[in-house]
Amino acid sequence: MPTYDLIVRGGTIVDGTGAPRFVGDVAVKDGLIAAVGTVRGDAADEIDASGKIVAPGWVDIHTHYDGQATWDAEMAPSSWHGVTTVVMGNCGVGFAPAAPDRHQWLIELMEGVEDIPGTALAEGMKWDWETFPQYLDALERMPRSVDVATHVPHGAVRAYVLGDREKPGAVPTADDIAKMAAIVEDGVRAGALGFSTSRTVLHRSIDGEVVPGTTATKEELIEIGRAMGRAGHGVFEMASDMRREWDEFGWMGALSRETGLPCTYAALQSIAKEMPLDEQIAAMRAENDNGANIVAQIALRGNGIVMAWQGTVHPFRLKPSYMAIADLPWEEQKARLLDPGFKARLLAEESDFSEVNQDIIGLIMVVCGGWTMQFEMDDDFDYEPQADASLALRAAARGVTPDEYAYDLLCANDGKGFIYLPLLNYADGNLDFLEALQNSDDCVNSLSDGGAHCGTICDAASPTFMLQHWVRDRKRGGRISLESAVKRQCRDTARLYGLDDRGLVAAGYLADLNVIDFDAIKLGKPWLAFDLPAGGKRLLQKAVGYICTIKSGVMTFRDGTWTKATPGGLIRGPQQAAMLEAAE
Repeated sequence: MPTYDLIVRGGTIVDGTGAPRFVGDVAVKDGLIAAVGTVRGDAADEIDASGKIVAPGWVDIHTHYDGQATWDAEMAPSSWHGVTTVVMGNCGVGFAPAAPDRHQWLIELMEGVEDIPGTALAEGMKWDWETFPQYLDALERMPRSVDVATHVPHGAVRAYVLGDREKPGAVPTADDIAKMAAIVEDGVRAGALGFSTSRTVLHRSIDGEVVPGTTATKEELIEIGRAMGRAGHGVFEMASDMRREWDEFGWMGALSRETGLPCTYAALQSIAKEMPLDEQIAAMRAENDNGANIVAQIALRGNGIVMAWQGTVHPFRLKPSYMAIADLPWEEQKARLLDPGFKARLLAEESDFSEVNQDIIGLIMVVCGGWTMQFEMDDDFDYEPQADASLALRAAARGVTPDEYAYDLLCANDGKGFIYLPLLNYADGNLDFLEALQNSDDCVNSLSDGGAHCGTICDAASPTFMLQHWVRDRKRGGRISLESAVKRQCRDTARLYGLDDRGLVAAGYLADLNVIDFDAIKLGKPWLAFDLPAGGKRLLQKAVGYICTIKSGVMTFRDGTWTKATPGGLIRGPQQAAMLEAAE
């Protein structure tokens, strides 16, 4: 009888604590790490990890797989990038609780906010739940390649309580707020890891209406937070425009001190945020110095839009000639777009901004003509591009107008060209501002939006980008150490959500592991797939360099290919390691 189920032999272990790497073995038994170091004994299976990095599985705390997790066992694209745990239900959008007459409303809210095709959601979800605890039960019935956990989302809670009264600016009664708080408390007691809301004009339903949390009062939000306090655990997660009159940090600080629970928010350079990022961080730290626990979620690259003819967004979307063909089948569209006469007519037109909401007109104008902020995505694209790589300067070098240059880029590769527009996190034209934040304990690496923005971004690859760009290849500014990167994407993210059973390569922890060829790690070129239910589209991006990913002791991916194994399940509430760590 073998001593262990699996031994990963001779790898360079980066254990997630931030301590220096070391060479050793990792033994696995019954889904847990049984021993680390020099392991004697045999196993049913062994992996030779000589010369490779052995690290914990990535813990991604900001995803939107709320619908996909009900039908998809593979959980791509996050699972392709070494992620073994995802937390979804962020930004106040999700699908429970769900009154039977609000299904389409919730789909349209998710489609508008997170750019997940509504037709895919409508076909893929079975809606075999109404309450939030029933939704957790539905999630639990389906095995997956990764573990999933979720928040109770504000939009769904408001829609359930207010019904048809849920409109922008709706003011709930005291009884409404009490009912919402009770739903959140029940959801957290049933196993949710927290509650989420969104308060930004960038988040809108498919009809253009702001999301429910945008106009909520701090009294409503605090009462919901207190409900988590009564349940005894939970993270209050929020995306916000940080308007000064809302005093977001003031009430988050008060709530955190009262309940003892953490609050976390999306910390971005954003054209929608009234407070600059450095002011946000300063306000957060002032509250934390007074006993609060507020954590900033930071993204490691420009949160941008990948633009393509078949994507959700491109610079010519509002040109009359394009709008006239927008609903044609792709092959018919492509024939028109590749026609020189059609191109000449379209480029001679002005974009029609008459139907654009004034709250986001600046953003739309950047999409339609911000050529100094748009970049060509070639095969070896650098996600920290310099100004001389902009479409404006490349067009000038070629002697053409920027809009013609952009048009030709989109038409490349048989109409499958891409343009990158880093709308957020790139105000300085570089990522230098993130260097200090990546070494701050009040920040965590996050905001991948895995499973969302299907036609505009593919930041689910963020952990791979972190290794490739920030640890190994970055040429502009400083890098971060491999030990720090692993800690921030594993242990730090797990601990914020009370997942103390993962994120470390240590005895007693879940055997969630990545074996990585660090020299080979590389993002692939993104592509548009039409593989969601009802033929829904999504941007996908793979990577090379992951030798294997192991979830709970079972190999789920080998050389980038899913093994069809589904050891992942539903996480209900905080988790503890099976044994105390030897040292921490």
